[in-house]
Amino acid sequence: MDRHSPIITRIQYTSAIEASSGHTKPPSPLPAAPSASAPPFSAHFFDTSLSAARATYLKVLAAGVTLLGVVVFAVCAIYWGSIRSTPHHALPGWIVDFDGGVVGQYVADSLARINAGSHGIAWRVVSADRFPGGVSQVEDAIVGEAVWAAVSINAGASSSLSAALSAVDPSYNSSLAITFIGSEARNEAAYRNIILPLVSSQLEQASRTFALQFARNISLTSNTTALLSIAPEIIIQPIYYTVSNIRPLDNSLASAVTFVGLIYLLILSFFMVLVSLRAREASGLDHLLTLRSLVCVRLSTAFGAYLFVALFYALLSRAFHLPFDRRFGRAGFVIFWAFNWLGMLACGLALESLVTITTVRYIPLFLLFWIISNMSVAGFPLEVLPHFYRFGYAFPFYNISRGVRTVVFRTQDNLGLNFGVLIAWVALSCFTLSVFQWIRRRRTVAVQEKALIESKILKSAPLDGWSA
Repeated sequence: MDRHSPIITRIQYTSAIEASSGHTKPPSPLPAAPSASAPPFSAHFFDTSLSAARATYLKVLAAGVTLLGVVVFAVCAIYWGSIRSTPHHALPGWIVDFDGGVVGQYVADSLARINAGSHGIAWRVVSADRFPGGVSQVEDAIVGEAVWAAVSINAGASSSLSAALSAVDPSYNSSLAITFIGSEARNEAAYRNIILPLVSSQLEQASRTFALQFARNISLTSNTTALLSIAPEIIIQPIYYTVSNIRPLDNSLASAVTFVGLIYLLILSFFMVLVSLRAREASGLDHLLTLRSLVCVRLSTAFGAYLFVALFYALLSRAFHLPFDRRFGRAGFVIFWAFNWLGMLACGLALESLVTITTVRYIPLFLLFWIISNMSVAGFPLEVLPHFYRFGYAFPFYNISRGVRTVVFRTQDNLGLNFGVLIAWVALSCFTLSVFQWIRRRRTVAVQEKALIESKILKSAPLDGWSA
């Protein structure tokens, strides 16, 4: 039993005795509201009779606007900074020359000479000997997140061009010479906005400059006329590239479960916090249960309620045909459900914990910070953001998004790490909720003890007009 229970019981018993005997404690004085001499529902805002009420209203309103201004510059700036500073660092890329000829040497040198700066691709030439399995092994490295992009100069690129030149072959396909390899599902924002446009521009430039040099070299050959009439593509575009997006973001629901939907998940968690709070207030459990029982009720309610809400969220995605079976088969749905359940616990229990101390009055401010700070690290790769945003590795949204991408799009499997981060948040919130509830209970008991003492003093003091 809670050690404060006898005190609470004594207070309730005293209140019952006072009510039955007609001796009730006079109500505590409350702060006086601004007086208004006008009758109800009859005054205008600028009436002189409302000067005190108007001053109070404007004072509270100004304080609220000032507070929101601070929030805009201190909290919203986190998200603005993540967008404005992108890309802040270059992403690593590989150049793998499987050709070993003129084409391979030219393309590798052209890309390697490019200065990546702070917003490009930092190309590095990697020996083809590292990939005895050929291009498919490079693709495996991209999926394994060894690097963000790779350019493969394919085997036989130079010899195929020479053979087509000699034979005046109109069927020559220049796009088979080079392959750009990327993974959209790893981070679609980086792939679409940074990697693909940049690499395409660099390969286009390399292809054009090679074509000019190639045209000069063959301008004096005897079959130039035949080339122009039969196979002009060999002269105009001797080499080109193909894009190999090995993990495409091929489902329209992708953003709903990897980015935007995470906001809804957090909002659902917040609603559950409010529902749980209202249920405790309506039932009076906050004042009836021992401290241990109350903490257990709050935690078990959160774990159980979020389990079902996360199931509904997962079933909604299944109803709209989000594929869960690409990597883990039928278990993919359960893993997806578990990720969203732990994600709701990680986000929601933090709110459940803080509402104990801050009350509902101030919890929206933390909710705003919680959403913006998580959103800031879930859009673009943390590798291209300023180092300040590396806190995202330990935040719920980033890890939920990574886990969902693994289940749905077969990206790199870091589920153990992602699950571990979410579980750590849940454990931290369970601890802080217990501590905050203990502090709240001590405050409540202190107030009730003070009320009991005041009641005893009032009963023992002589009433005015009845003293001896």
